[in-house]
Amino acid sequence: MKNFYLTPKLFTCLKDYNKEQAMKDIIAGIIVAIIALPLSIALALASGVEPSCGVYTAIAAGFVVSLLGGSSIQIAGPTAAFATIVAGIVATKGMSGLFLATILAGVFLILMGVLKLGGLIKYIPHTITTGFTAGIAVTIFAGQIKDFLGLTYAEGIKPVETFEKLEANFESIATFSPQALLVGAVCLAILIIYPKFEKKIPPSLISVIVGVLMVKFIPGLDSGVFTIGELYTIPVGLPKLDFSGVDFSMASAISVLPDAFTIAVLAAIESLLSCVVADGMVNSRHNSNAELVAQGFGNIASVLFGGIPATGAIARTAANAKNGGRTPISGMVHALVLLLVLLFLMPLASLIPMPAIAAILFMVAYNMSEYKKFINIVKTNGVRDIIVMVVTFVLTVVFDLVVAIELGMLLVFIFYLEKRFLKKQAEPAPMSRDKTH
Repeated sequence: MKNFYLTPKLFTCLKDYNKEQAMKDIIAGIIVAIIALPLSIALALASGVEPSCGVYTAIAAGFVVSLLGGSSIQIAGPTAAFATIVAGIVATKGMSGLFLATILAGVFLILMGVLKLGGLIKYIPHTITTGFTAGIAVTIFAGQIKDFLGLTYAEGIKPVETFEKLEANFESIATFSPQALLVGAVCLAILIIYPKFEKKIPPSLISVIVGVLMVKFIPGLDSGVFTIGELYTIPVGLPKLDFSGVDFSMASAISVLPDAFTIAVLAAIESLLSCVVADGMVNSRHNSNAELVAQGFGNIASVLFGGIPATGAIARTAANAKNGGRTPISGMVHALVLLLVLLFLMPLASLIPMPAIAAILFMVAYNMSEYKKFINIVKTNGVRDIIVMVVTFVLTVVFDLVVAIELGMLLVFIFYLEKRFLKKQAEPAPMSRDKTH
């Protein structure tokens, strides 16, 4: 087992484990859980599902990935990268389609790990990853304008695409709520300013608490601000699993294959990028193939537990490292703490104002946009690289990630063939040798 290429990192980390590190892992796990709670709820809402689905995902995927994964400090859960994909699947194929697509994506990820494909992820051009990451950031930002401004759509209006949301926002601008804008602006200011002075307590938690207190105690605010509890049902206890509504037919499986493939590829890219970041922070070395297998089982566990697709979360993984987490135990503690919250404190989530959630997602979009990297590529890279990045970005915003990745990779392949052809054309013709004397 020691040299088996899919051996979980937990096995090697426990070899020299001690009480001192156990305490650090427990503390780190608790802190990461506090960070993950509001983010999980916010990302679930951005994905078009119930807020509790985000917590289910962080619990199930978080525990399984830490248990079986190839990184010592990886934290898995719902991430912004999946928000637009999940929202699109739910809107067009329902929760049944999302369930089936995630199960298939989990199987793909497991096969990728078993077949030792972990090392191939590094060959996906950074122009594509930068393009679709920036595109996802724009779609998330656009999707939160409604709640930040307190807009109310007309009955029957449920926009899915980015431009549909922008159009719906423009048409419903008359329903703008100054109270919602005030709460959202205060929460956003806390998220921006608070980390400059204090870094121990998560700013998202502070902003949520302040938002709740504002709506609860400032006269007049409650009439113009929707809370999660007013728009969604917050369940108590463990999810009630019911798969009777899932269509397991071959036709349904074939229809979600493109979505499943996109989820698997994106989960692999995001998770292994997060592993690389984690390695640099704690001077470790991850096992990419074991991580892919763990992500596969984690995604399957997530939807079986009522959640949505999951991947390695770079921000939460970094928070784990900064707070002393050094083994997968911290990730497992994070999941168990969230389980306790789900069982005993989840109804409190109903008090969270929607503008506070929008403010958190604005910051998520800003942080994941990597606009400096985008601008740097435009300034320093060749025309072909810029075209690939911009096309991937535009397609992600206008259509979806599936189309963006497919056409982005096609462009890369076309430019590669063009480069080879031009290089061959430029080579001098071989000199013929005259055999006559």
